[in-house]
Amino acid sequence: MLRIKNLEAGYATLKVLRKVTMHVNPGEIVTIIGANGAGKTTLLKTVCGLLRSRDGEILFDRQDIRRLSTEEIVFRGCSLVPEGRQVFAPLSVRENLVLGANVQYRRGKQAEVKNDLNRMFGLFPRLKEREKQLAGTLSGGEQQMLAIARALMARPKLVMMDEPSMGLAPLIVRDIFGIITRLRDEGNTVLLVEQNAKAALGIADRAYVLETGRIILQGQAEDLLSNRDVQRAYLGRDLDSETDI
Repeated sequence: MLRIKNLEAGYATLKVLRKVTMHVNPGEIVTIIGANGAGKTTLLKTVCGLLRSRDGEILFDRQDIRRLSTEEIVFRGCSLVPEGRQVFAPLSVRENLVLGANVQYRRGKQAEVKNDLNRMFGLFPRLKEREKQLAGTLSGGEQQMLAIARALMARPKLVMMDEPSMGLAPLIVRDIFGIITRLRDEGNTVLLVEQNAKAALGIADRAYVLETGRIILQGQAEDLLSNRDVQRAYLGRDLDSETDI
């Protein structure tokens, strides 16, 4: 579904991504783990067109998307749940979700938006309870659920999530990762960027370790989860100290 080859990207004179090569197959959760500054967010921004690549290939459904606008990339089926949620605080929960359905309106599927709203409220019952509440008044966990639901309203083939557990209490983290697992079980494809390595590796099918802009290790998530070198040398901490799910 997503294939990246020798990707390079950065900001002004700063090179962040260096020859990154990776792929995501349909129906799997792939996680990218690494320390702050490794280039994880830069990678997601480059895939979705918020940042232009300098070299390399980005193929989505076998089509080159490097020169497409972010709007066109979303239209083709690749959505991003951004770091820090970034919900529209002055708007209600429902209004945020409807904005996420812009792609469906462009496709001429206005009649299906209501069904999609009901699906999101089924997946996230708390959002149904707060349907008319302003997004800015939600808790951090509720805002994260809203950000995920908003991205899903576009009916993406691939949903990319940037640090969905950031700043959340352990019980809420467990809920969020349970939802991500459910999405995969329902046939969705997820590319997950996380610093909470134990939680991410616990639900992922495959994983990549990103360090200073380079992929330095890859493999089955369960293998990396049990690799003590990954815990200490690559992540800079012991996974046993992180949140369980």
